[in-house]
Amino acid sequence: MRHYGLKDRLRYRFDEFMARGTPALIAGLAVFSVIVIFLGGVLVVGLSITDGEGNSISFAEALWSSLMRTLDAGTMGGDTGWGFRFVMFIVTVGGVFIISALIGILNNALETKLDELRKGRSPVVERDHTVILGWSGEVFSIIEQLVEANLNRRRPCITILSERDKLEMEEDLAARIADRRNTKIVCRTGSPIDIDDVGIVNIAQARSVIILPEGENADSAVIKTLLAVSKSGFRADGSQAVVARLAGREYLLPAKIASANRVTAVLVDEIIPRVVAQTCRQAGLSNVYVELLDFEGSEIYFSDASGLEGKTYRDAISGYDTSAIIGLIDSAGVPRVNPPMDTRIGKGWKVIAVSEDDDTVIPDRSPHAVREDLIVKEPVPRLEIPERFVIIGWNRRVPSIIRELDNYVAKGSEILVLGSNLDAARSISAEVASLDKITVKYIQGDTTDRETLESIGLDASDHVIVMCDDVDYPPEEADSRTLVTLIHVRDIAMKHSLAFSLTSQILDIRNRALAEVAEADDFIVSDRILSLMVAQLSENPELEPVLGDLFDAEGSEVYIKPSSDYVFPGARMDFYTVAVACAARGHTAIGYRKIADARNADKAYGIVVNPRKSETVSFSEGDGIIVIAED
Repeated sequence: MRHYGLKDRLRYRFDEFMARGTPALIAGLAVFSVIVIFLGGVLVVGLSITDGEGNSISFAEALWSSLMRTLDAGTMGGDTGWGFRFVMFIVTVGGVFIISALIGILNNALETKLDELRKGRSPVVERDHTVILGWSGEVFSIIEQLVEANLNRRRPCITILSERDKLEMEEDLAARIADRRNTKIVCRTGSPIDIDDVGIVNIAQARSVIILPEGENADSAVIKTLLAVSKSGFRADGSQAVVARLAGREYLLPAKIASANRVTAVLVDEIIPRVVAQTCRQAGLSNVYVELLDFEGSEIYFSDASGLEGKTYRDAISGYDTSAIIGLIDSAGVPRVNPPMDTRIGKGWKVIAVSEDDDTVIPDRSPHAVREDLIVKEPVPRLEIPERFVIIGWNRRVPSIIRELDNYVAKGSEILVLGSNLDAARSISAEVASLDKITVKYIQGDTTDRETLESIGLDASDHVIVMCDDVDYPPEEADSRTLVTLIHVRDIAMKHSLAFSLTSQILDIRNRALAEVAEADDFIVSDRILSLMVAQLSENPELEPVLGDLFDAEGSEVYIKPSSDYVFPGARMDFYTVAVACAARGHTAIGYRKIADARNADKAYGIVVNPRKSETVSFSEGDGIIVIAED
């Protein structure tokens, strides 16, 4: 066994002392200073050293002289007497060492503190703030929406916890979100799955928590984050909204358990295929969704319906000038989107309204006349005609899109899928057996090759869907390939005068402006749609069943139907007349689309949601009415 001598023990004790940090080092220097000053005084008095004039020096005076020379080396310049000079020289050298060490320690402590601040490790002491755990491409769109929603709040704050460097997050946010209005954004560096790190952002006093998974195995990361949040402590009053992105439904139950049933989950792999399937057959529908989900313009609110007790849903539809009523919430809190028109409104019920703000959901007390002569009593029935779809590009959501389309189309419809993925054909084969109305064919090829695109029969297609191939390519390259495909497809359509609808999926919202150059009719920006939904649910988690109904193939959904199904073209009429005409068919009118502005981005591609019912409008051939209906 090794024997440790006094030298080893002293070195160990010294190392242990040095490891105690800045306060211990400063205390050590203070003790050393006292020793040097005391020894200087003892030497002067003990050796009976006098000054240059032969006067003796008291112990107190000697200590004071030592102290002054310890703090300021220049003080000894006026000393006289060689004995006194020698002692003060030794004291001054000790003082130079002490002051130099003190400056070094303080400088190192300051650098350490600045580095800690740079890493963003200090606790957040905000209250009623929104916490975002994680970082993804959606964070910018979500923050933009929260900034808009916070305009009527006092001193709102958004706190972000991510493994990214604090300065990098702040620089990216400054570049992408220049106008933050009255919202403060605080960034902290840490792991969203670490309990100690999650504790930094003060979850217990936050008004809402948004979880954006990072990296691979995102759904597993969401579960771990929810466990960390749960351990950190939810808000005691239960009013806190917790929203998380999940890819698949298989993680929904674990997420509910991990969060004590507090989480509201946005199921990406279900929502995106539904939106694509619904919008590819109705140009402009994605813009309707954006209008309903963002915090600019009109959005969905719940409002007391006490003034409508005993009246029907039909009465409620035409009873608001500045709001579009889309459903009811009964006294048990169960929402009903587009219920039967004769549904009686009871005590304690609420209306679900699309309005500019919650204080604009005001019943219209003034009488209004409906132009019954402009309402189409018996619309011409439309035959169900098989449709042909071409899906260009492959990702894991394409099979889900095919299943969703099978819910809407006529029997005998066809889908041709063009992709470069080797495993896609096997996935298609597994889906075909469960389809009822659609036959599917897969062709392997380069989705950006002009000759390949010209050979797949676009001239015989009713709808073309361009999907991002994020299986074989990273997101930015997938978007680039999508843009190239869009340019080719649009050029083919122009040269051959083809009239198919064109729907595209763009992953990054920054690429939407580039996609518009390609003059595509409609866009599905995945991050945009999802971020809008996440932001809405973080502000109002009670919207979950309403949004679930609107985006589900079962029940009532949003449609853009021909205006000629409801009213006669050419004549001017107020929107009260349109609302009554739609209600006669069991449909709820929430707006309209003007075909003349279908390519005008400045006019929202002709989409108008929640027009004032008292304002007049006329419809031309090709215009549409935006309704909520079961079919």
